[in-house]
Amino acid sequence: MGLFDRLSRVVRANLNDMVSKAEDPEKILEQAIIDMQEDLVQLRQAVARAIATQKRTEQQYNKNQSEANNWHQRAQLALQKGDENLAREALSRKKTTSEAATTLKTQLDQQSTQVDTLKRNLIALEGKISEAKTKKDMLKARVSAAKANEQLQSTIGRLGTSSAMGAFERMEEKVLEIEARSQAIGELAGNDLESQFAMLESGSDVDDELAAMKAQLAGGSVSQPVLEAASEEKTSSSSKSAVDDELEQLRKQIDSL
Repeated sequence: MGLFDRLSRVVRANLNDMVSKAEDPEKILEQAIIDMQEDLVQLRQAVARAIATQKRTEQQYNKNQSEANNWHQRAQLALQKGDENLAREALSRKKTTSEAATTLKTQLDQQSTQVDTLKRNLIALEGKISEAKTKKDMLKARVSAAKANEQLQSTIGRLGTSSAMGAFERMEEKVLEIEARSQAIGELAGNDLESQFAMLESGSDVDDELAAMKAQLAGGSVSQPVLEAASEEKTSSSSKSAVDDELEQLRKQIDSL
């Protein structure tokens, strides 16, 4: 393969690639519809011209056919009047017009066939354009949906690897850290309160006992806890006295025996 052939192939390959990348489905479809409508206009014009030509040929055929009939009648009239030369001339004119009519009839048949073909092509092209418009709308909708999905997937892909998701993860860890610290502070505060109340409660017993001792030393009245203690001591003493009395009675019974 020569150098120029290789260069030509490379250039054509690059051009094809550029064209493929530059093709926008929506624009290509719109242009295709425009091209088909231009073809439709041209075909309609061609059909109109063919019909006009057919009409002219038909008029010429009818005219020549009518003239041929007219010359035939004149030939009959001339023959009836005994003028054979005039009759012969009329028949000659009849032959010329009849031959022209025959030629025009052939052309008229061909033109009629051509017009029928053009009309069928026109109807088929109109149907194709209508179908193409419907398909164009469907394809445009599919293209729009595909582009929207592509953009969505691209956005999701960027979110999966971007710093935005990393920021969310960092903030989630920060919130968990703040919650844990808040819980720890709350537990520490609760323990401190418990210990303070325990000290207050234990300190209350010491203070009560100290107050009772002060009252005894001063010879004054004692508080309720001291009175309760004295009452218990009195009860214990009376119980001991009863036991001693009973023991004394037993001794006396033994001595009397």
